[in-house]
Amino acid sequence: MDWTRGHIIGHGASAAVSIAVSRLSGDVFAVKSAELSRSEPLQREQRILSGLSSPHIIGYRGFDISRGVFNLLIEYAPDGSLSDAIRRGGGRLPEAAVRRYTKGIVQGLDYLHSRGIVHCDIKGSNVLLVRGAAKIADFGCAKARTESAVGGTPLFMAPETARGEEQGFPADVWAVGCTVIEMATGRAPWPDAPETLRRIAFSGEAPEFPASLSEIGKDFLSKCLRVDPRERWTAEELLRHPFLGDIRDEKLGGDSDSPTSILDRGIWSSVEESSHDSIEMNFEEFYELCKNSRSEKWDWTERWMTIRDGESRFRCEEQSFFLLS
Repeated sequence: MDWTRGHIIGHGASAAVSIAVSRLSGDVFAVKSAELSRSEPLQREQRILSGLSSPHIIGYRGFDISRGVFNLLIEYAPDGSLSDAIRRGGGRLPEAAVRRYTKGIVQGLDYLHSRGIVHCDIKGSNVLLVRGAAKIADFGCAKARTESAVGGTPLFMAPETARGEEQGFPADVWAVGCTVIEMATGRAPWPDAPETLRRIAFSGEAPEFPASLSEIGKDFLSKCLRVDPRERWTAEELLRHPFLGDIRDEKLGGDSDSPTSILDRGIWSSVEESSHDSIEMNFEEFYELCKNSRSEKWDWTERWMTIRDGESRFRCEEQSFFLLS
């Protein structure tokens, strides 16, 4: 595809995200770019996305390699992420919006799980909004169900994942419950404190349910946030829960329709950029830090984290951690 790169709208550990437009058709899309020598995580995401086709997953538009840069072309989401919508909503979303967005996320997960894929990092910043519809994005931590490596955002991790035991489909369902709490309160599901990771892993507790949620909403959370992964509902079962039923079709939370052409609106307006530094640790180090976190001094930050298990590498962003010297 012959295209022109616009301004940068985001940064990751090894990739920058830019807006772009096709020179031939004028279609608008987004481009995630990384130096070819550092692009294996992005290439992995490309391989996963290229095999997916669902209205609940961010659209794949192709890839190219030019001047030593690997470019992943994806659907452009002008209304930003679910986290952006929460901020625009004054720090929390009304329950009607929570229900609508949650249904889109669960529909996307049901599709992924039917194809044997675990997303591993469901949260507000990894759900993009297109014409008011929620679409799962950022597959940098995704894996096949049979792969043993674990990764993700600690405050959204299921207990079994925080203990280093497994990260399967139930871990994604736990993260859905955490994301509902994020939408309803504007906060992470757990306190941002040094002992939190150990608490998630070993306390046997679930996050506190928002008082503002209806009883049906709290019941939905109770199906997602069961500590024993064998007792959690599947994505398919969650779609039959009354909390996701009878949702009207009006747009909720979107600022505008998604532009399909450069002529639709002024897409080159200034967008605030965000950046994330990169840290890395192997799984054994991660697990030891989980066990010993009460006795250490921690700083929780919005950073990328990479967890290795054997030859597999997974990169994960936001609310990861590092040990202070």
